[in-house]
Order: sequence, then C-alpha cells, then structure tokens
Amino acid sequence: MSLQDYKSFEHVDAEHEIVFIGRSNVGKSTLMRELLGAKVRVGKRPGVTQKPNFYEYKDLLITDMPGYGYMKGVEHAKQERIKDLIVKYFEDHASRIVCAVQVIDAKSFADIVDRWDGRGEIPIDIELNEFLHDLNIDVIIAANKIDKIDPKDMDTVLDDVVERLKMYPPWSGWLDRLAPITAKKGDVDHLRYLLKNRLRAIKREDLVGCF
Repeated sequence: MSLQDYKSFEHVDAEHEIVFIGRSNVGKSTLMRELLGAKVRVGKRPGVTQKPNFYEYKDLLITDMPGYGYMKGVEHAKQERIKDLIVKYFEDHASRIVCAVQVIDAKSFADIVDRWDGRGEIPIDIELNEFLHDLNIDVIIAANKIDKIDPKDMDTVLDDVVERLKMYPPWSGWLDRLAPITAKKGDVDHLRYLLKNRLRAIKREDLVGCF
C-alpha cells in the first residue's frame, strides 16, 4: 500500500464511524461478521486484511482496519507501512470516530506485551492504545477467544489484560470499556451492548440496528 492507495479509503460522506483494529489473526473479521451479519473475508493465515474494509449503515461507517504486527508472507517494510496508514487514518478521521474497538487475543495478550517489554520496546498494542487515547478517541477492548482460557484462570488473565493497559484491576470494574468475547462461537453480546450504548450516547438511536 502507498499513500496514493490511502486516498481511495476516504469516506467523506460518513457522519459517524466505528473502527475495528487489532493484531493480525486475533479474529477481527470473524467478529465483524458476527456483529454485522456481513460477508466479511476471514482466513486462518495472518494478514488476510491488508487494507481497510468498509461497511455502511445509513450515515454510519464501520471500518475493519488491516491487522498490525506479524503477517506471514508480508515483508517487514510493508507491515510498517500498514501501521503508518492506520495511524494516519485515525489522525485524519478522529473527529467523526464514535469509538475504536481494539480486538485482542485475551489468552496471549499479557505474554506478548511482556515479551516486547523484555526487549526494551513499547508493545505495538500499547502504543496504538495510548495513541487513540491521545486523540481523545473512546476505546473498547474486545478480549477475544476467552473460550481458550480455563474458567478458573479467567479473572487472573483478564486482570493481567487491564493491568497491561494501565487500567487498575479487577477487570470487572471496567465492563464499560472491556468486553470478554468469543467471536467464533457468536458470544459477542456484551460488546454489542457497549456499541449500542455508544451510539445512544450521541443520540443516534436510529443507528443501533446496525448491531
């Protein structure tokens, strides 16, 4: 992708927007298929989505951003360009973005963050999360694949997630910003509830039918 490609991603007629972001292969596209009932391209290979995908409902734009981080078969330079395009997209459209949904793999999130920290680097998940908050964009964390977590470990795993995101445990105190989900099994009700609430907060009851 190039900046010239980026120009074709403008949707200037949209009044409001909700954007989904996350590492490659965390289940963003599967999640959007569950939420929207749309024919969203999904695949097992990381990096299936390499440019934004748009879905429109009245004057609401739903955007599935390319996955960031490791993508099999995609050179490092291109991965960096994709991250730059994500950053530029948010900078250019922050004023119309109702919220961003940052999708994470709940089970592996803390380990990935700690591995980056151990190398003395800022984890990309944390970097983008802080960037969105700097832009005053409301962020919902969709903690996906919770079916892979032993129920007895659930509180510990989710407490680790919120702690890495600089939100004080327990995780249950953040249910307005954190939605444990399993997109592949259709368990997305709490996230759906949060998204509808965000639309009601801007007095757009007419848009909640999107979800």
